[in-house]
Amino acid sequence: MALSAASISNASRTLSSSTTFSPLNNSSKTITPSHFSSSLSLAHRSSLFRRSFVSQWGRRESLRGHVSRSVKAVLVDESKENVKLLKGDMWSVHKFGGTCVGSSERIKNVADIILKDSSEGKLVVVSAMSKVTDMMYDLINKAQSRDDSYLSAVDAVFEKHRLTAMDLIDGDDLASFLSRLHHDINNLKAMLRAIYIAGHATESFSDFVVGHGELWTAQMLSYVVRKNCQDCEWMDTREVLIVNPSGSHQVDPDFVESKKRLEEWFSRHPSKTIVATGFIASTPQNIPTTLKRDGSDFSASIIGAMLRAHQVTIWTDVDGIYSADPRKDHSYSGEWPLTTFKRTQVTRLDSNAERFFSFSSAVSEAVILRTLSYQEAWEMSYFGANVLHPRTILPVMRHDIPIMIRNIFNLAAPGTMICRPAENEDGQKLESPVKGFATIDNVALVNVEGTGMAGVPGTASAIFGAVKDVGANVIMISQASSEHSVCFALPESEVTAVAEALKSRFHEALNAGRISQVAVIHNCSILAAVGQKMASTPGVSATLFNALAKANINVRAIAQGCSEYNITVVIKREDCIRALRAVHSRFYLSKTTIAMGIIGPGLIGATLLDQLRDQAAVLKEDFNIDLRVMGITGSRAMLLSDVEIDLSNWRELVKDKGEVADLEKFTQHVHVNHFIPNTVLVDCTADSSVASCYHDWLRRGIHVITPNKKANSGPLDQYLKLRALQRQSYTHYFYEATVGAGLPIVSTLRGLLETGDKILRIEGIFSGTLSYIFNNFIGTRSFSDVVAEAKQAGYTEPDPRDDLSGTDVARKVIILARESGLKLELSDIPVQSLVPQPLRAIASAEEFMQQLPKFDNEMARVRQEAEDAGDVLRYVGVVDAVSEEGRVELQRYKKDHPFAQLSGSDNIIAFTTTRYKEQPLIVRGPGAGAQVTAGGIFSDILRLASYLGAPS
Repeated sequence: MALSAASISNASRTLSSSTTFSPLNNSSKTITPSHFSSSLSLAHRSSLFRRSFVSQWGRRESLRGHVSRSVKAVLVDESKENVKLLKGDMWSVHKFGGTCVGSSERIKNVADIILKDSSEGKLVVVSAMSKVTDMMYDLINKAQSRDDSYLSAVDAVFEKHRLTAMDLIDGDDLASFLSRLHHDINNLKAMLRAIYIAGHATESFSDFVVGHGELWTAQMLSYVVRKNCQDCEWMDTREVLIVNPSGSHQVDPDFVESKKRLEEWFSRHPSKTIVATGFIASTPQNIPTTLKRDGSDFSASIIGAMLRAHQVTIWTDVDGIYSADPRKDHSYSGEWPLTTFKRTQVTRLDSNAERFFSFSSAVSEAVILRTLSYQEAWEMSYFGANVLHPRTILPVMRHDIPIMIRNIFNLAAPGTMICRPAENEDGQKLESPVKGFATIDNVALVNVEGTGMAGVPGTASAIFGAVKDVGANVIMISQASSEHSVCFALPESEVTAVAEALKSRFHEALNAGRISQVAVIHNCSILAAVGQKMASTPGVSATLFNALAKANINVRAIAQGCSEYNITVVIKREDCIRALRAVHSRFYLSKTTIAMGIIGPGLIGATLLDQLRDQAAVLKEDFNIDLRVMGITGSRAMLLSDVEIDLSNWRELVKDKGEVADLEKFTQHVHVNHFIPNTVLVDCTADSSVASCYHDWLRRGIHVITPNKKANSGPLDQYLKLRALQRQSYTHYFYEATVGAGLPIVSTLRGLLETGDKILRIEGIFSGTLSYIFNNFIGTRSFSDVVAEAKQAGYTEPDPRDDLSGTDVARKVIILARESGLKLELSDIPVQSLVPQPLRAIASAEEFMQQLPKFDNEMARVRQEAEDAGDVLRYVGVVDAVSEEGRVELQRYKKDHPFAQLSGSDNIIAFTTTRYKEQPLIVRGPGAGAQVTAGGIFSDILRLASYLGAPS
């Protein structure tokens, strides 16, 4: 049952006689409140706040007498001669949050920083110790829930500060602080008892209770500074900072009255080192209040502006402001950090405040910004990056006072300066027009659309009037110039009420068809690019949208103001972090980074991994290309990494930490889990089942690189679908190594076609194995001996019949034929097999090699006939584009023909075109071997990096 104010007053009269509290400063004032309003609001003069709150109310006559004596004490204090407050560069202002003063050791560190500051005047704003503000709110919640454990919770608060004080100070200082701490705790118990009886706490009661954490921290820190032989006073900012409620749980500073009270305070306490309470202030009626979210930062900014300080330093636990959120899985821990990019809903500060922040994984390689303009900080703070609240920036911005962000746990870090104008350490403007990126999650998009909206005055007013009526907050607005639709983004939690309000407001228009729909798109996020240099810089939007397109991310809505400091897009929530990484990488705030998955760590795959290992550092340092192998999988085992695999010992890692291979899990891990904007899967197998996944990978925005010929030489309809998808999407499919290992055959053919040349004929020796065999099948050597030698040297497949059958060459012919525009199936290519018919069905390769000598005479005869004619034998593939056919055969060439000049395992390909008709264009070089094949794959990887934006 809720009790009335009169009931509370009657209940409180049963409490013991009132107590008083003298401040830490050497002042004679002793103040108690004069009265409480019917709503239990505390009303008393601001100059009395540092005195203890009366724990109980006595009879009216006793209270009046007490107040009379208090007022007399104040009048005596105010009669002192005023000392003019000196303002200007002599002052430095520091703000230390709860994390910075979270323990006695950290408070000592803060004192050291203050003592080392050589400024003539130092004003230090402090928050409550870490977790204390939460503990104070918990006291109020328990008391108004009539939970008796609030008493033990009060004792825990007392014990925390008692132990901290005992570790920091001693002697009379300790006794004095503990005495005042006892008084405060007793008064809080009385206050909480009244709340317990009422079952309710007014906002002013809550603010009064919560503000004690800052009072105690300020007192302890001032004692520690004074203990180190430096004059120091502490300031209860409720005596100085006067604010007016402005709605939406915010307050506006009354600078005129605050300046007046600040000068009065300094006339009584003319110290050059001041420790002030953050977060708390007073209303013009002298009722205690708080500065709400980021209150301590706001306190420092207001006081810095009133003192005209040369700098306001915000001490926190990060090295500065980042270009994007670098952290992962953080949550609120008592202080509002500087680089938060994910907005969530947590009830804090009062029962209605619901817009606060938490961390989530984003850009691991975000860079610290050395400088940031006021406008850039302002824009970033609105779009989820809790750098500083815009209201914190405004007071110092008016007087061009820089704000410095420093890390108390890393004093060597230079930090970030918010100032005007923003310049780097060399005094030159930063190159990138975009300074940083921020996101807002849990957003919905509302679209109001209809032909009847165009040219109708008041439509927008009606729409946003309905939004206002339900108390919703619009984050972003976008309208096409046709006026047929208006869309806007707002928190997901508010969209249902807004949609219903709009349908109600436009009920008649919807029924009449003037408005066709009020549509809601759920599960969205907002991504904002911020930078003062974006103004009047052409191409910023193009670069941003190009980066999103290459990451296969669709944009739902766009907004940009004419100031051009910000470009805002609405995207799917699931794409948010990948989009953030994509745009961040594109604007060169991080290296061009590609997440790689290597499939098939056999001979070719293993060689590629070793090449990547040897070249990775050079690519990253000299070419801004960061290749990260996130997974390696074979047919049985796979190795996954959340960061990247150490390629110096990948073989051991696969053996020791590998898990059962699962290609879909492998794909998900490489592509989704790390949100690196660019993903490539490198298929180093000859497996048809792996090749069948290419279409799905490309559809999902995964780039594919492979020497596997199965996809491009498989069924024609599947090939055409694959190529059509590749052309329509922004994903890349590179397969240079499918023909000629590391030779630039496919790229040469494409270059000819793209420049308008016409292919007439492609003829070549495409098999390194068969090239080696026929280059050495001379003189009196038998065919079986040469094949055995090639097998032993590693040129052939484990079963040489796979090479001698000519099927591999036929696949290469099909690939080149299709590249030339011919629609041929593999079955359309006649192939002359070199495997004797009786040996084709033999089960094992060993038995085949044993039986092959029986057929040497036939091959010797064919060789002899060629030699008698002055020819040599070469196994070739031919694409005849004129007759639209292809073939694979053993052919004879004159000894002066380029094909007859080969040695070793070289490949040679001749392109006869309309431009190269008399003298074919010839590509020649090694066409077999793990090193050159892996090199061809590596070349495709670097080509992909170049396409994605790496410097040439």
